[in-house]
Amino acid sequence: MAHQVRQVRAVHDVHQVRDAHEVRAHAFPSVTDALRTLEGLLLGAGQRTARRNAWTSVLEDRRRARDRVEAQHVLEAVAGRTSSAT
Repeated sequence: MAHQVRQVRAVHDVHQVRDAHEVRAHAFPSVTDALRTLEGLLLGAGQRTARRNAWTSVLEDRRRARDRVEAQHVLEAVAGRTSSAT
């Protein structure tokens, strides 16, 4: 009987730990949410917009740079194939 009670308690404890973990996972905001909240408190609306626009530009520049590198590799591969065929 005592063994069965311990098993039931163990299962119950596992569910409590799991449930507590789920509550904790949803109780705290994500890092992104926390940073956006902090940004909202420290910066005015115009500065916030300017910062987001600047970050969007950085991401777009990085994408274009990746595209340039890929295009360069394709051109080099085509040029290498052409020169060896002649």
